Order: sequence, then structure tokens, then C-alpha cells
Amino acid sequence: MNRSDSAGEAVHRTPVLIVGGSLVGLSTSLFLGRLGVPHTLVERHAGTSIHPRGRGNNVRTMELFRTAGVDGRIADAASVLADNHGILQTPSLVGDAGEWLFREIDPGGGLARFSPAGWCLCSQNDLEPVLLRSARELGGDLRFGTEMLSFDQDRDGVTARLKSRETGEHTTVRSDYLVAADGPRSPVRERLGIGQNGPGDLFHNVSVTFTSRDLADVVGDRRFIVCYLTSPDADGALLPVDNREKWVFHAPWHPEHGETIEEFTDERCAAHIRRAVGVPDLDVTITGRAAWHAAERVAERYADQRVFLAGDSAHEMSPTGAFGSNTGIQDAHNLAWKLAAVLGGWAGPGLLASYDAERRPVAEATSARASTRSVEHSHPGYTPAEGAGGGPGGRKGGILNVALAYRYPRGAVVGADPGTAVVPDGVVLNGEPGSRAPHLWVRRGGSRISTLDLYERALVLLSSEGGGWHAAGAEVAASLSVPLDSFRVGGGAGADLVPEPGPEWAAAHGITPSGAVLVRPDGFVAWRHEGESADPAKSLAEAVKAVLSRD
Repeated sequence: MNRSDSAGEAVHRTPVLIVGGSLVGLSTSLFLGRLGVPHTLVERHAGTSIHPRGRGNNVRTMELFRTAGVDGRIADAASVLADNHGILQTPSLVGDAGEWLFREIDPGGGLARFSPAGWCLCSQNDLEPVLLRSARELGGDLRFGTEMLSFDQDRDGVTARLKSRETGEHTTVRSDYLVAADGPRSPVRERLGIGQNGPGDLFHNVSVTFTSRDLADVVGDRRFIVCYLTSPDADGALLPVDNREKWVFHAPWHPEHGETIEEFTDERCAAHIRRAVGVPDLDVTITGRAAWHAAERVAERYADQRVFLAGDSAHEMSPTGAFGSNTGIQDAHNLAWKLAAVLGGWAGPGLLASYDAERRPVAEATSARASTRSVEHSHPGYTPAEGAGGGPGGRKGGILNVALAYRYPRGAVVGADPGTAVVPDGVVLNGEPGSRAPHLWVRRGGSRISTLDLYERALVLLSSEGGGWHAAGAEVAASLSVPLDSFRVGGGAGADLVPEPGPEWAAAHGITPSGAVLVRPDGFVAWRHEGESADPAKSLAEAVKAVLSRD
């Protein structure tokens, strides 16, 4: 919608303005589009990423993309690397030296107990076009080649000035809220004066793309995600792009010693790759290079009135473990349903304060774990200071607990223990408020779905057949004008969801069959009542109002 300001210039009106069109910005657009929230996205670059990076999409991220209906498209885009698993560490690729840090992402298929989704290797340059296409199909107004010059906010909204980098045309945009997904050197964060905590820079690499016809023969049947090559005079990380001719090599870079990016000539990069691989005459053709910086930083706050930080603008973390982009995509999902609820009038503005309360502690714990994983994997170029990576996330040796089982001790939840760890020692998904709701396979009508497929556009109440909770759900939805879907779980004629043989649904959610569980649109448990209630409608209404910051 457009109108004119006092000077006669056209003013574009949108509920949400997203600044930044990389993985996190595009994911924000996708999630808002799924929820029916009109929005505008601006990205200064003319198109999506052309560099194969940021490709490890963890199970929680794939759950979100499954709910958003794009997991099939992503699987198609990622098909070339579908058989790549594990991380290899070796002095060279010649012979059988070296060891697998792990051979399979999901050995034994144990992940199926926790999730209907799995890990997916899809490089950023392949994933972003999928997100862009899907977001546009949902009606998103996505403007590439457009940069934000400035913004100001007041009690009623945000006014931003945009410029087309192609035509030079200026546009004023008025939005209710602004989401800054504008990268680690975020101009929005700088403009707001939001500082950062953490150790800062960890190490620096140059990411070199190259082709080699013969390298596939050297690699053989070792289908790794990444191979850390540890030759003392040529260490680095090798990543396959197509397992045939296209590859990426991460070479250590030391600007702290005065080394410049210009010193990484084609000749130097090719020679380094040959030494690292162990084949002096390997055919190597350099096709590109890009500097990148690994850091551990988290913003001091994720919001300033009507402006929110997401992704790298809110947190930076070591790439080892692929936590950074996943954490950012999950930021976007957490924020999207809250913006939709507030803009839709069924939640109070205070709900948006829970974004910082929930997501910032997750980033602090996850970034510490990422740094620790870089130490464990001896990431090329990283010589950590003593005690580096020893924060709250760094004490845990696993990865699935960080990727899937993190929780929100504080925020838009009722009954969570504020003293519980953000990242538990193991994978604990037992229906506790603040944790991701358990996954169970159920039949709904003639379809087999996961309980996680229920959570996207509304609050969801689960209860058994009989009792008063189901009727209470309908009563509360009507009285509070809140989207709340109530499902009866069981094997009788009145059941809406029929569980498959396996764990009893109520026990899996930490309640008795006479209790109820309230789950948020993002799939996190908002509240649970372990047994009967003398007045279920009153109990539920109080919980809903508390979760949604309703008076």
C-alpha cells in the first residue's frame, strides 16, 4: 500500500520491513508469508548468494522448513550431496591415513525417535533460491538491488529510506516493525548503538572455490561433509560441491600478522591445495575466493523498541558444527509467529519482549559450543586461547542437544523452571514448558502426520478423549478471540488424533491422561496441566493470557 508524505513523495506502507535477503532474511519472509503477514524485504545485492557456503542445515531447521512446506524443494536442491556424511581428519588424501571424527550424522537412525526430519546438506547458493521462490509465491515483496539508507522509529512505527542501486530511485517505507537480518557488521545494530559480548574474532580463512577433474579419484569413496587436512605446511578444510569436479577449500589466513587477501593469488591457492591433498601435479583451476572471519559475539540485546536483530546481526559463532545459520533461521521462526500474533491483535505487544529473553541465551550457549567444537576438530587457522569455548554451551560434548533440545527457561512460557540449563546435557524432549514439544506419529483423518506438523498458525491444545479440556479449548478460543486448535488424542471414535503404537502420548508429554498440553505456533510447549482441573476453561484462559501477554 502506498500513500504520499507531506513533500509529495510516495510512501510505501508495510507491516514488517526486513533488511537483508540472505538465509535469515529470506527465512523470515517465508515464515511471515506462511502466517499471512504482508511484508517487504530489501537486499543490497542484486541476487542470492553465488558462493557454496553455510550448507549444514540441522534437524530443527529442517523441521521448520518441513512445516513451511519447502522441505521437498530443499531436498531436490541438495540431492547431489545426499550421500555425504561424516567428517574426516587426515594429513593428506593419499593413502588411508587419518581418522573419521564421526562417520555418520545419524548412526543407527536414532534421530527418528525425536523428529520426523533429518539433517540436510544444502549449500547457501542452492538453498537461497528455494527460499526466494517460495517466499515470493506466498506474496512477499522482495526487492533485491535495494539498500536501506537510514531509518528512524517512533512509538507507532519505523520510517526507512531506501535506494534502488540500479535506478537510484529513493523510496520511503513506513512499517510497524523492522527486522534487521543485515549481517555481522549490521548497520542497523550500529545505528542503534547495541554492543556485543564475547571473545570476538577467533580465526580467519579464505574460502577458495576451484575445479579439479582428478580430485574425485583421489577422494575415492570417502563421501565426507568436510575433510580437515592437517599437513603442517598446508592445512585447510576441503568440502565437496558436487563430488565430481567442483570443490571448496578453506585456507588459513592471518591478517593479524599483516597478511593481506591479495596475497592469496591463484598460484598460491593452487599450490596450497596440491600440498594439502598430497598430489603435487593435481589439476586445480581456481574459480573464486572470499574472505571470511570466524568470531564469537552476541548482541547485548536483540531489540530496540520496534526494531529486532536476527541472524548474524544478533550473533556470530564459529562455523564448526554449522550452528550459526541454523540459529539465525530459528531466530526468524521464533520472531515471525510473535509478530503475526501482535499484528493480528491476538497477543499483546509484550509478547515481543520474549524474543530477546528466549533467543539471546540460546545464542550465548550455542556460540560457546561452536567454539568448543572448533577446538575438538582442530579447525585450520584456529589456535584458541587457554579456556576458549568453555562457556555454558561449551561444557557439553554432543551436538543434537544443542541443535534440537535447547529450551526457553524464561519468555512466553508458563511453568518453566527459570534455573534450568538452556542446553541440557542430553536430548530431553518430555513436554516440559519451554522445550520443543515431543514428536509422535499420529493419524489425522486418513493421513499420517507428526504432532509437530500441527504447530504453525495457532496455539494447539492436546488432551485425551473425555474430560473438559477439549470444550475448554473451544470456549477460550472464542472468549479471547485467539486462534487455538483443540485436539483429542486417543483410539476411540471421538479422537481427532490416533497415535501409532509406541510411547503413550500423555506420558510422552509429562502429564496424566486427564491432563492437557498447550503448544505454541513454533512448536514449543507453552504450558501443561498434569491432571484434571476443577475449572479447565479458567486454567487454560489464564495460561493463554500469560503466554500472549494479554491483560
